[in-house]
Amino acid sequence: MLIPRQAAPDLQVSTLSHGRFDLAIEQPERMTLVCFYRGLHCPICANYLKELERLTPAFRERGVNTIAISSDDETRAKAMAEKTGASQLRFGYGLSLQVARRWGLYISASRGKTSIGIEEPPLFSEPGVFLVKPDCTIYYLSVQSMPFVRPSFAEMVQALDFIIKNDYPARGEYFGPL
Repeated sequence: MLIPRQAAPDLQVSTLSHGRFDLAIEQPERMTLVCFYRGLHCPICANYLKELERLTPAFRERGVNTIAISSDDETRAKAMAEKTGASQLRFGYGLSLQVARRWGLYISASRGKTSIGIEEPPLFSEPGVFLVKPDCTIYYLSVQSMPFVRPSFAEMVQALDFIIKNDYPARGEYFGPL
């Protein structure tokens, strides 16, 4: 179980246009927003990533780097980047399912073609959104077992204003006896 204020698992993936992403050497001013998405087959992911693409400049203004990552191969990641009109958002690909599991992501098996006629991979991870501090500790996390009802990026931008202004600590960190 991942806990806020604890170290995030290692994360290294290839990106479409920005070389190799390595969370351990990422140098954000405040945090890195890691958005794990299901893959090209998911129409909900495409809409969600369009919103992240639109808000990436707002995150950057607040010192937060962004990246969207899936277990898709490079070809499928390129197709998703094109579908979402990505010019600001980094796209990582080739996430191993073993690494996805270390991040606490749920894994699903293919059910064939989706509603948009794209074949699901045999196995893929479900969505998760993380804010990771420059020291690689987890500040925020949200993991879903379904593609529906994800955290709002617009609300996250507003929350960051509060967090920055008030030096608000990560919550959910207590893991002692009850």
